[in-house]
Amino acid sequence: MTEASSSAQAATVLRLRWSLSSMRRKVWLVSGLVVLISLLGLVLSWLDPAIRAPLRPGLDFTGGTQIQLERRCDDACAELKAIQVSDVIRSLELPQEEGQPLPNLGAPRVQLLDGGQSLLLRLPTLSAAQGQAVIEAVEPVAGPFLSGGQSVDTIGPSLGKQLLRSSLISLLVAFSGIAAYISFRYDRRYAFLALVALAHDVAIVCGVFAWLGVVLQLEVDSLFAVSLLTIAGYSVNDTVVVFDRIRERSKDAADLPLSVQVDQAVSATLTRTLYTSGTTLLPLLALVFFGGATLYWFAIALALGVVVGSWSSIALAPSLLTLWDLSLIHI
Repeated sequence: MTEASSSAQAATVLRLRWSLSSMRRKVWLVSGLVVLISLLGLVLSWLDPAIRAPLRPGLDFTGGTQIQLERRCDDACAELKAIQVSDVIRSLELPQEEGQPLPNLGAPRVQLLDGGQSLLLRLPTLSAAQGQAVIEAVEPVAGPFLSGGQSVDTIGPSLGKQLLRSSLISLLVAFSGIAAYISFRYDRRYAFLALVALAHDVAIVCGVFAWLGVVLQLEVDSLFAVSLLTIAGYSVNDTVVVFDRIRERSKDAADLPLSVQVDQAVSATLTRTLYTSGTTLLPLLALVFFGGATLYWFAIALALGVVVGSWSSIALAPSLLTLWDLSLIHI
């Protein structure tokens, strides 16, 4: 045995001491627990009488009127609680529209944004006169409001259902396209595990937002559907990069066990994956802290998807691939 081959074997042994295959049980345990908690959140959201869906749907999907009001604050805004505004709205008598039933204001959704400087009201579908009545009613409690800082947006129930249907179709088409491409591009092992990683990432992100909907009454809108599409693309891209490196190692080191090939491939792509994830997270963190209330939860969803997607690409999917290693009988 030459000195070069001995050094190569020593390097391989050194890698195996810290190999992914030796830690795969821990990887599966972590991912399994997080997915389980996420699925529990989706189930609890579905069973909640106020939601009756895996995620709490927002105005984009249910229809209704959204009123955003900017408070006039000279130095600092006076302390205000959402329950104060809710109580005022519940006791409000709206003007009657001819031929239309009065909207039920028994469960208004009130949010204070930007440190209490902005007030967001989500209500059933209101007419222009009824929306103005709501603004005038809450002004003594939450005002005064900036004259140019008022916006009233109304989405009809039929348009909301159409948006929901379009979002679901776009997600289904995107995931089907990804599945078809991976199945055509790679063998069945890689295609199946890439889809497992994709389902893992989407399930965790949806589960986190399901819990937020149950605990904090957070609603998801069309931006959340966009974030899921972005997360799916990012997750598959990272997984494909790792699997490509594993395929290269299987050709260059065919005599080595699959587990060793996987360990070497993950080690080779680890730095690249971490750098890519880090540079992707930086603008998302900027959106979280400086992007305002509109993009806040969108950026949170994307940042969470990047973290989870990186984990599944460098840990979960490659560790599951080692199950095909016939030389590893004892798992």
